Amino acid sequence: MQTTRRTVIAAAAGLAAAQAQPTVTKYVRYRNGTAVEYGILEGELIREIKGDLFGDRKPSGRKRKLSEVKLLYPCVPPKVLAVGLNYKSHLGTRTPPTSPEMFYKPITCLQNPGDDIAIPKDSKNTHYEGELVLVIGKRASRISVGDAPGVILGVTCGNDVSERDWQNGPQKDLQWWRAKGADTFGPLGPAIVTGLDYGKLLLQTRLNGDVVQKQVTSDLLFGPAQIVSYISHYVTLNPGDVIYTGTPGSTKKLSPGDVVEVDIEGIGILRNKVVAG
Repeated sequence: MQTTRRTVIAAAAGLAAAQAQPTVTKYVRYRNGTAVEYGILEGELIREIKGDLFGDRKPSGRKRKLSEVKLLYPCVPPKVLAVGLNYKSHLGTRTPPTSPEMFYKPITCLQNPGDDIAIPKDSKNTHYEGELVLVIGKRASRISVGDAPGVILGVTCGNDVSERDWQNGPQKDLQWWRAKGADTFGPLGPAIVTGLDYGKLLLQTRLNGDVVQKQVTSDLLFGPAQIVSYISHYVTLNPGDVIYTGTPGSTKKLSPGDVVEVDIEGIGILRNKVVAG
């Protein structure tokens, strides 16, 4: 086969395009016996890593079968923040906010993939909220929107479980400390994924196998960079902090026995069963 100048140029352009594509990596945290470890998920295998997930890290050379370990929420964050009213499809007739509407969730609300969401005994109106979650990789204080992507390590799936009567109803509190912060109200995982285009991911929530939320993250009112920059001007973000970015569409009440799945393109499926607390 004759090699022409055009062929060489085309091959070089193809190689450059391939090299420009970011590497997609899935980091997981898991329990192996009594030890808690971090690893890189590749299909049904996990390559253990040593070092700091948010600093110097490298493969240890050991491998685990995914089926032989227990996946945990993928990092232990110093703090958990969340955005309300951040999808056009979730606003309804409400006036769009002019800046991200932020609130805190306590670290104790976090729940592992596969573990139960427990509805408190006095709750009558607890809903799911499937969300894209940002994981901060570097300290960030007063950074610009342009610099914000550089401090995001990756993304994962989250479920901002919410008791609507405690949030907005007749039993509402001054703050959402229990409406969105009760134990198990923050499922997170299964993996922190790097190298994705966070603005073009399909998010789907399924309730007992039926799709109840479906939206692309381009529908976000405030994207990841805007959210991170905004927060950083008031609250310093640290490695490991997580930010739930909001839920699309409408939500429904959960009942004991239900199974909720948050499925985000390129990340995986966060599945939790609902039980009576």
